Amino acid sequence: MCAMEPVLLLLCLSLLANGAEAKVLGREARFGGTVLPLRVQEVPKAPTQAPANRIRFRHDVSLTVTVAVGTPPQNVTMVLDTGSELSWLLCNGSCVPSPPPPAAAVFNSSASSTYGAVLCSSPECQWRGRDLPAPPYCDVPPAPSNACRVSLSYADASSADGLLATDTFLLGGAPPVHVLFGCITSYSSTSDNGNNATNSSEAATGLLGMNRGSLSFVTQTDTRRFAYCIAPGDGPGLLVLGGDGAAAPPLNYTPLVEISQPLPYFDRVAYSVQLDGIRVGRALLPIPKSVLTPDHTGAGQTMVDSGTQFTFLLADAYVALKGEFLNQTRALLAPLGEPDFVFQGAFDACFRAPEARMDAASRLLPEVGLVLRGAEVAVAGEKLLYRVPGERRGEAGAEAVWCLTFGNSDMAGMSAYVIGHHHQQNVWVEYDLQNGRVGFAPARCDRATQLLGAVA
Repeated sequence: MCAMEPVLLLLCLSLLANGAEAKVLGREARFGGTVLPLRVQEVPKAPTQAPANRIRFRHDVSLTVTVAVGTPPQNVTMVLDTGSELSWLLCNGSCVPSPPPPAAAVFNSSASSTYGAVLCSSPECQWRGRDLPAPPYCDVPPAPSNACRVSLSYADASSADGLLATDTFLLGGAPPVHVLFGCITSYSSTSDNGNNATNSSEAATGLLGMNRGSLSFVTQTDTRRFAYCIAPGDGPGLLVLGGDGAAAPPLNYTPLVEISQPLPYFDRVAYSVQLDGIRVGRALLPIPKSVLTPDHTGAGQTMVDSGTQFTFLLADAYVALKGEFLNQTRALLAPLGEPDFVFQGAFDACFRAPEARMDAASRLLPEVGLVLRGAEVAVAGEKLLYRVPGERRGEAGAEAVWCLTFGNSDMAGMSAYVIGHHHQQNVWVEYDLQNGRVGFAPARCDRATQLLGAVA
């Protein structure tokens, strides 16, 4: 593997709610980094490399970045996911997904002179590391194929199969690096809404795995530090890949949780931190420490995940948060009053109100704080509520439906706490692998982008 030199890459991030194209700034930043488009867009959740106790929703908003892959380079859109390991691309040419996606949404492996399928006899295929739930494998004789394969399956009943392959990946001004990835040849999903990863030219081509596993992009390129700052609305934000962290604001760090022995429900290559408490306004919820700490099976870890939109809490913590939030907002928010309504199968604290009234109420909502060991992620204002698309109530549909952006992990089939990227907006988040920690600081991400020279 060719290790990436420690370089500082800035990737401009914009929220394209109306489908407007991000502006690609074709100039060098003041400190030598290169500006690339990274955006937050609504994309269907295609399969990701995650343990069986994780679930990915098919409809989600994801952080996406354009990466140049192959020779000559092809620009592909990849979801930036700190909760996944093996990067993958939907492929055509020698790899034909079923059903085939539009040409704009795939990587043409046959057109790249540097593409190579990993052979069964190679050390990469015979690798039996502890990180991937299912290691690469070979076809059983007498199958004629000599290619190494990967097979992925997920808790939402989606699955993907393909080849283990290698090609050059290029991000900004850094030297191209050879990276192992999954060239997906078939993908199936239980989705029946016609909006899956293979029916839109705007869909992501694949996923950039950024966890700490042996086959992640971070590990393969020897990246020891990266950070991002996500701006809300349509404002610009940035991703910093590499460097020494000098560009970051003053950060509060929380150590990564390490467990040496394998446990069935603990993801050892995730960015796992310790959740010490949850507060609503000034009220610290009476949640026992045992509820916030991984148990003997590993269930109950807390993960920082850029690949999940919202934040999920185990049932005991979720019930406590929901009850206190409803109590403190009784005079501000009108409950939906439909006990059977559960958004995305995990969000049942929902409300109804006209948009203007909710905009005014959001400024008065109590802040929710996720208290970590040495740091805190504070969620306030508009980030606390999410408008459910297509749901209207009242006379002539005058009222929209809104749900609290904290979900119930148990209802979603998970056994972990997950801090999603919706609650990381206007927060500088730094993943410091060199020192085994994650840093947080409140930030105006649009201003940070300007100060670092990522916008004109």
